[in-house]
Amino acid sequence: MVIKITNKDEKFYQYMGKIFGSRIVEKQTNDRIYDDNNKDWYLFVEDEKVKAFVSINKNVIKNVYTIKEKYLEEILEKVKKENFIKKSIVTSYYKNIYEGCGYKIIEKTNYKNFVTIYIENEEKEVVNQ
Repeated sequence: MVIKITNKDEKFYQYMGKIFGSRIVEKQTNDRIYDDNNKDWYLFVEDEKVKAFVSINKNVIKNVYTIKEKYLEEILEKVKKENFIKKSIVTSYYKNIYEGCGYKIIEKTNYKNFVTIYIENEEKEVVNQ
């Protein structure tokens, strides 16, 4: 199940506490995950445990992680429906999943472990829930 949450929500740290500072997550994504204010978090939760997440701030994806491809696909589809994603620098580890979900990728960057993704259709209607 995908839920949308912020760091102000009561259950936020119950879900995300173990993620912050996790060397496993950092090693896989080559990224540090922070609980910054003003981020919306889309979490795939199963058995009260976070299996995947995407964080967004002002229509820019900030962090991405998953333990299984299908979890991230579900989140990215929901993110795409509810937001107009501007150019976002994210871990390249999930590049095939981004492409499979219809995100455009800019690969010619100076980032070793990251790619830039975005949603191309500028006329898209944004649905906020």
